[in-house]
Amino acid sequence: MIDHASLLAVLPELILTVGGLALMLVAAFGGDRMTQVVNWLSVLTLAMAGAALACSLAHGPDAFDGLVRADAFSVYAKALIYAAAAAAILLAPRYFLAGGALRAEYPVLILFSSIGMGMMVSAGDLLTLYVGLEMQSLAAYVLASFMRQDERSSEAGLKYFVLGSLASGILLYGTALLYGFTGTTSFDGIAVAMSDGVGKGELFGMVFLLAGLAFKMSAVPFHMWTPDVYEGAPTPVTAFFGSAPKVAAMGLTVRVAIEALGPAGLDWQQIVIFVALASIVFGAVAAIGQTNIKRLMAYSSINNVGFALIGLAAGTPAGAAATMSYMAIYVVMTIGGFACILQMRDADGNPVESIASLAGLSQSRKGLAAAFAIFMFSMAGIPPLFGFWAKFLVFDAAVAANLTALAAFGIAASVIGAYYYLKIIKTIYFDEPAAAYEAKGGAVENVIMAACAAVIVFGYLLNPVLDRASAAAAASLF
Repeated sequence: MIDHASLLAVLPELILTVGGLALMLVAAFGGDRMTQVVNWLSVLTLAMAGAALACSLAHGPDAFDGLVRADAFSVYAKALIYAAAAAAILLAPRYFLAGGALRAEYPVLILFSSIGMGMMVSAGDLLTLYVGLEMQSLAAYVLASFMRQDERSSEAGLKYFVLGSLASGILLYGTALLYGFTGTTSFDGIAVAMSDGVGKGELFGMVFLLAGLAFKMSAVPFHMWTPDVYEGAPTPVTAFFGSAPKVAAMGLTVRVAIEALGPAGLDWQQIVIFVALASIVFGAVAAIGQTNIKRLMAYSSINNVGFALIGLAAGTPAGAAATMSYMAIYVVMTIGGFACILQMRDADGNPVESIASLAGLSQSRKGLAAAFAIFMFSMAGIPPLFGFWAKFLVFDAAVAANLTALAAFGIAASVIGAYYYLKIIKTIYFDEPAAAYEAKGGAVENVIMAACAAVIVFGYLLNPVLDRASAAAAASLF
């Protein structure tokens, strides 16, 4: 018998599934001439799924006997995921049209990936976790190698697939160990089993599980795929990888750590602190010598994941809320940054990725130069931009949890990261002009770039809403 209440809880996923399958048929029968129609219908499908989140929240916390969580945390994460996915779809047509790879399958793949990400952040069981993660990953492997005629794209897809398969195996092994030693795959059941003490088998399972999740977040030491995949994948795909899957992986990690591994807090806290510190330092140092803007953004993402994990390391409701607030602000900065990068085109309209080509941009494209400066200053955590507030929240949560040394180290490491962000601004405003970019950017890119820049500059006005939403999301986990 069908549980109608449970179906209501997964209504966003059902909408995305039906919409994705229907649009796949439209793409198959209509061909690439239907790409623009499929693009806009995909964005509409994501908007409908976002509207359906209110229905899933009204259902209650559990569905399908605890396999799925329909709580404030999942709604918060899904809202970010759907917004980032829609932006990645809207940013794509102009880029693919110039490269001769405008295909209707692109938005459909993002829809299917969004279904997997929704399952990830709603998981209440290790089985749901794994199915959602694999569904997201399978679509991502194809997206990375979407431009088949481009060797870099094919290489990115192959590397991502091979290393992603290895990470999935590690995660699955951790899942098997936890099931073997706790006798259950339910997050609640695992927490009950660990409340009597954490055995060696459970500890090993936890380590392997967190290692697999660290790969999906591109956290050190499981970051090795990130720079090559970010550089080789088409730029709209890189924008997608840097936003929505990051939210899904971070949200899943927070849920697993708090709900399933809560009684083992002292054990996983040490792992999270190490991963956070390693990601912050490595991401900052490795980015300094980069000459390709997309590789720099890859190391920047590693660095930002480290800062977000400081909130999780606190292990408190305030820490979890700070982590999710950080991810919301990070998504806006990332989407806006890549909207700027997509406008890096030479006079003939060909994409350019070298940082040196930005020289003199302040003279030829003042608006684009200003947007770059806003996003780079914000990522560096310079007040009064919104990126500063993101870092302040996680540091404040760490101090409140008596992790003052961790917060102090994070603040000091922020200075290293600021160097390469400021280097981009220096190139734009003070270096000898390079060859000028095309005179005018794409309309959609300009709108998204301007909207994101406005949020970063005036974001403090949104603080009451963001703080309440993040606090409600975090409270649902405890």
